[in-house]
Amino acid sequence: MQLVAASKMRRAQELDKASTPYSQAASELLTYLASQGVTRDHPLFAQRSVDTRLLIVIAADKGLVGAYNANVLKAYLRELTADKKAGIKNETITVGRKTSQFAARLKDVKVVGVYDQLPDRPDGSELRSILDTARHQFVDGDVDAVDIIFTEFNSSIDQQVKVQRILPAGFVETEVTQEVREALYEPDVETVLDETVYRLIEAQIFQALLDGKASEYSMQMIAMKNATDNASELSDDLTMAMNKVRQGAITQELAEISGGVEALSE
Repeated sequence: MQLVAASKMRRAQELDKASTPYSQAASELLTYLASQGVTRDHPLFAQRSVDTRLLIVIAADKGLVGAYNANVLKAYLRELTADKKAGIKNETITVGRKTSQFAARLKDVKVVGVYDQLPDRPDGSELRSILDTARHQFVDGDVDAVDIIFTEFNSSIDQQVKVQRILPAGFVETEVTQEVREALYEPDVETVLDETVYRLIEAQIFQALLDGKASEYSMQMIAMKNATDNASELSDDLTMAMNKVRQGAITQELAEISGGVEALSE
């Protein structure tokens, strides 16, 4: 299982690394457009007082992944508790069987979408289904904000649970590079905004899913390595104990033989 997890981890890391520049550029562009004043009337950029919040929670379908699921679900509980204290209602989209099972056991949690068994590289239909649910809830005014809870992949030994706001778009400030500031928009910013904002938000969700998979397999590999090391250590201990018992039996038999020989010689 350690070898399988290591192989899956490498593929997931490659996908995550390849997608990161695009998702980073998407975040920069959304931040930049939001700061230009052209998004004031756009429904996906509408900033309202938050009375209801939609949480997209990404965890694994299975266990044996170390603390991966536990860390995500603890962050989810913290967000629910904070909203309850602030008088904010919640809705949830679960990604991963462990998340859906956990949410089903919670009281007064409204689940509006369940997505299990997603592939390591989700295709367009699955991504759009998640995004369309979130977008319709936001545009229709059923929720005032959409946050995504996922595990950000930094390295094989460094993964951090993160809560990132995706709607309203451009809400989270991202450092904008000079290249994005100097970019030319044709035919105009408004047209570019209408045509691309949906795709840019989709890129953020896609990156969160890839981060989650890379983190999941990394923690699974570490967990399986620890299990392998513990099993090897236990096997060595048992082998040593068995050898001691066998050696003791042999010594006892030799002592009995020696005692018998001495008795006969007398």
